[in-house]
Amino acid sequence: MSNVTLGIIGSGQLGSLLCQAAKKLNIKTVVFSDDKQGPAQNYSDQFIFAKYENSEKIKEFINKVDIVTYEFENIPVEILKRIDKEKKVLPKPSINQIIQNRKLEKTFINDLGIKTTEWAFIKSAEDIKENENLLPGILKSNTLGYDGHGQFVLNSLHDVKKDWCFTADYILEKKVNLKKEISVVISRFTNNQIYAYEPIENIHENQILNHSKIPADITKEISNEAQKSANLISEKLDYIGTMCVEYFIDQDDTLLVNEVAPRVHNSGHLTINAFNISQFENHIRAVCGLKNEKVKKFFNAEMINILGKEIEEYRNRSFSDKEFFFDYEKKAIKDKRKMGHLTILKK
Repeated sequence: MSNVTLGIIGSGQLGSLLCQAAKKLNIKTVVFSDDKQGPAQNYSDQFIFAKYENSEKIKEFINKVDIVTYEFENIPVEILKRIDKEKKVLPKPSINQIIQNRKLEKTFINDLGIKTTEWAFIKSAEDIKENENLLPGILKSNTLGYDGHGQFVLNSLHDVKKDWCFTADYILEKKVNLKKEISVVISRFTNNQIYAYEPIENIHENQILNHSKIPADITKEISNEAQKSANLISEKLDYIGTMCVEYFIDQDDTLLVNEVAPRVHNSGHLTINAFNISQFENHIRAVCGLKNEKVKKFFNAEMINILGKEIEEYRNRSFSDKEFFFDYEKKAIKDKRKMGHLTILKK
């Protein structure tokens, strides 16, 4: 099966790491991206630059690959569906349709009997007044939000600005009395077999992941519950590949799903060095129909995200044999942009 050519949509750091994992398995990669400078082109066998709506280039991409996956979820679903008619797209496009929409995502999770933060669908300022019980809360755009984009903190009705134009839909989430944030990275294969990595503890600053560590400082009960609900979500979505479920744990030790990422995930970067098979390799194995090998953990670990100008300092320092520095080789350094990460292995 190693003569497969895998198409990857998106050319950021996740795309780069997927290409590297594919190379290890002798799988060729063709990256399609609307970012001319996307760093994944440094690791792919071929790179196609075009807008996602460019039919000719999409056709060229389809003709070069056997199967298609993607590194981020905000790709127009119609384009994924179009590709899927000719070459299988995994995870399947219908999953993206749910996950791209916070209302559909939370409804789907709640219908499985899994708890989320308390929330309401918001179309107007009037809707916020009717859901005042959810304040203090966070107003999030219903679609296209990530790393804190499209989010507004509302402590009271006074924070609803008079000049706001509700041209988009939102959801309002009640603020959680937060104790911890964790995530479960999980890979599901075509034969229904599932591997859930142990829960990862995450610390965010300004709504961007700052660092992650394993083991998470949580009870065995919470650990089991998190893996079990991630399992159920992946099964009910009929998910193929690696995905991540992010959770809040409140002060009463209640586990709440925050959101689902239908792709490999930033918090799972530490799996590259801490396990024999990373989240990226498991994703490639799953979508390409390869055998799922037994996953073994070698080390506890911590992963630190490197943002913006911090990358310059890391590029000029040396590292111990327990430290692994990843430079995403992004051309432009921007404030709060993920430029690389450092994984530190522990006993």
